[in-house]
Amino acid sequence: MLSLYNSKYYHRDLSWLRFNHRVLQEVADKRNPLYERIKFMAIFSSNLDEFFRVRVSDIRQVKDLDKSLRKKLVTKPNRVLAEIKVQVDVLQEEFGRLFQDDIIPDLKQQGIHLIKYKQFSEAQKKVAEDYFNSSLKSKVDFGSTIFSTDDSVFVENESSYITACISDDAFQVVQIPKDEPRFFVFPEINDSAEDQKAYYITFIDDIIKYNLYKTQPELDLSYYAIKISRDAELYIEDEFSGNLMEKIKASLPMRETGQATRVLIDKRMPAGFQEVLKKALDVSHVDIVLGGIYHNFKDFFGFPNPTNKDFYFEPLPPLDHPVTSKYDSMFEAIDTRDQLMHYPYQSFEPIIKLLEEAAEDPDVTTIKMTLYRVAEESRLNNAIAKAAKNGKKVIVFIEVKARFDEHNNIKWGDIFKENGAQVLYSYPGIKVHSKILYIERQIGEELISYSYIGTGNFNENTAQLYTDFGLMTNNKKINTDLNKLFLVLEGVFIVPKAKKLLISPFTMRNKFVGLVEKEIHLAQAGKEAYIILKMNSLEDKKMIKLLYEASNKGVKIRLLVRGMCCLVPGIKGQSKNIKVTSILDRFLEHGRVYIFGNGGEEKMFIGSADWMTRNLTHRIEVVTPILDRKNFKIIRDVIDIELADNVKARVIDPEQKNHYVKTGKKSEIRSQYEIYKYFERLNSK
Repeated sequence: MLSLYNSKYYHRDLSWLRFNHRVLQEVADKRNPLYERIKFMAIFSSNLDEFFRVRVSDIRQVKDLDKSLRKKLVTKPNRVLAEIKVQVDVLQEEFGRLFQDDIIPDLKQQGIHLIKYKQFSEAQKKVAEDYFNSSLKSKVDFGSTIFSTDDSVFVENESSYITACISDDAFQVVQIPKDEPRFFVFPEINDSAEDQKAYYITFIDDIIKYNLYKTQPELDLSYYAIKISRDAELYIEDEFSGNLMEKIKASLPMRETGQATRVLIDKRMPAGFQEVLKKALDVSHVDIVLGGIYHNFKDFFGFPNPTNKDFYFEPLPPLDHPVTSKYDSMFEAIDTRDQLMHYPYQSFEPIIKLLEEAAEDPDVTTIKMTLYRVAEESRLNNAIAKAAKNGKKVIVFIEVKARFDEHNNIKWGDIFKENGAQVLYSYPGIKVHSKILYIERQIGEELISYSYIGTGNFNENTAQLYTDFGLMTNNKKINTDLNKLFLVLEGVFIVPKAKKLLISPFTMRNKFVGLVEKEIHLAQAGKEAYIILKMNSLEDKKMIKLLYEASNKGVKIRLLVRGMCCLVPGIKGQSKNIKVTSILDRFLEHGRVYIFGNGGEEKMFIGSADWMTRNLTHRIEVVTPILDRKNFKIIRDVIDIELADNVKARVIDPEQKNHYVKTGKKSEIRSQYEIYKYFERLNSK
């Protein structure tokens, strides 16, 4: 299927594109409500934007290395970029077909007509002209939109434009205003033929096109859409000297003017005009990706629903966690036993309540936590600030290098400092990706500690969209380990020397290797041996090689991998005993769970780390064992449900074709819905 296909390791970027193909499958899947399919269309577009801004820019940096260094690379950057272009063109073609042949007709069937300017009625033309004159005309400066073929043109990152060839030596480039809604809804009319109201929606691109043609009747123009994605990397010359946070802050504006990594153009654009634009934009053929009449489909996140019909998933509101009704104090709940949360099936409220209680509790002396991606407006963040204001010792480590969240993270860092917190920022050369919280309370002469370790961010917004686990515990050994890690972040310790927790880059890789090797020894001794892993991405070649060895020695391996998977399963003599599926549904699968048979006494861990080289070697990550048997059973039950999914699970085969798991004669199991029912049943007991 792919020219870069390798029987040992699937290329990470091509595998990521296969993940985005799974998103595209959700657009095609008519089991999804109409506006949810439209949302998946927006997700696909947004994902692809980020892919070009991040991954393609990284590959191009490799391409710029000295030729002697490039020759030593296993994968050649030019070849990778060429294959990416081929695969993206295929995906764009499929995307365009789904939009034109599925989405638009299905909208029409519901009385919603998405029309182009050539389809405007006389009444709609008048409305379009009035709207243009009142809201858009002042934002379209005609005088600055005309260029000669010798001019250089700057196009803003991720902004939509339309362009037209005026003559042999002139062309026009018009930006679609970013501060206006992308879609315009015409006044509704009654459709007597259908005996229903008919709603007409258009891109504001078409309102602008109509008025450009009307105001420039002497020109024979054809407008084509263009969009540029620019390099999103922050190129900081030296992370190890000076103030890294200030360097990051100073580098952020450079994203908007970085090198073009993709020029998305209307595939109808004539080849000659393409050459004019490439010269004006200072890009080459390898930068060009063919698309449709419109770009920036992430704007479909805001696509209007004028009928107010229910075109969405049935509501699955987060369920109350038992601790919120059984206990007045979160500390009392944790003193009783370890408390496990599973978002978004269960509410994020317990972790917010824990911090709000800690902010007010006179016995709380210290709060330490790491933040990676936080909500813009947040009760949780407000509680942290209040704790500091109330005189608690609050130490917050903020990872400013959380791509695209830098501004927001810096903003909250300033708020925490203003309220008296000690704020630590990014370390040179390493990211702090762990999701951890540590609290100390002084009860008389006794110092009692509490910890929270999660698989996802301290973010109440994403907690409604991403599936994640969070564990609250007062286990002394876990708390001691976690505090040691915070002392590393504070610069007191160099190595945390953890006994219970797996912490990268210190112990995690070796601990995981040891757990896999034990399964290998069990299999060689003729005993049952198995491994079950759930993660976002599997890329680290050393761990993949070890899984291949385990497979060859008879260990049964079952993987749930949402995103990229570089392991190639089902190959005789390599990975025959490895089966991989990927679940993509209404929630984003985000939790990481690691289960090892351990000779009949299963070991289970949860945490923030995927099996990627960056997570195991270049990031600070925390993984905790699950020691409470009730929590252990809950996670095991959830994983078993996901392993049985035959509605939204795809088989990851050697070529990553993304075939759905076959239902056969079995009843349908849609894991995310079954898990919700599972927690409903737990609440009813």
